[in-house]
Amino acid sequence: MDRERDLFLPSIVLDRASRRPLHQQLRSQIASAIRSGTPDGVRLPSTRVLARLLGVSRNTVLAAYDDLAADGLIQGQRGAGMLVAAGGKRGMSAFDPRRVLREAQYPARTLSFVDPDGTRLYLTY
Repeated sequence: MDRERDLFLPSIVLDRASRRPLHQQLRSQIASAIRSGTPDGVRLPSTRVLARLLGVSRNTVLAAYDDLAADGLIQGQRGAGMLVAAGGKRGMSAFDPRRVLREAQYPARTLSFVDPDGTRLYLTY
C-alpha cells in the first residue's frame, strides 16, 4: 500500500472532566504518537472524520491540527490532507518563539493605545 494512502489514527483518550482544553489534550496525544515512531508521510484523518469519531467539535480538531503544524509535526498537502511531516518526530530542533508562547499560554494578542492624557495602555486577550 502507498504510504501516502496509509491512515494514522493513534489511540486517543480525552478527559472531558479535565481543566485542560480538549484541543490541547488531542494535540499532545497525537504529538506523542508521532514522536514515538510514526513514519513520515502518513496521513491523518480529516478534521470532520476525527471530530465525529471523538465526539468533539470540528473546531477542536482544527485547533489541535494547527498547533501540530506550528510545531512542525504535521503538514498540509493539497489533495492529501494532513500528513506527518518529515523529521517531525525528532522533537524541537530550532527555537520557535510562537511555540514557546503558545505552550506558556501567553495572551494571543496585545492591543496598545494611548489615552487622552498620553499614557500608553495595553490590552491583552
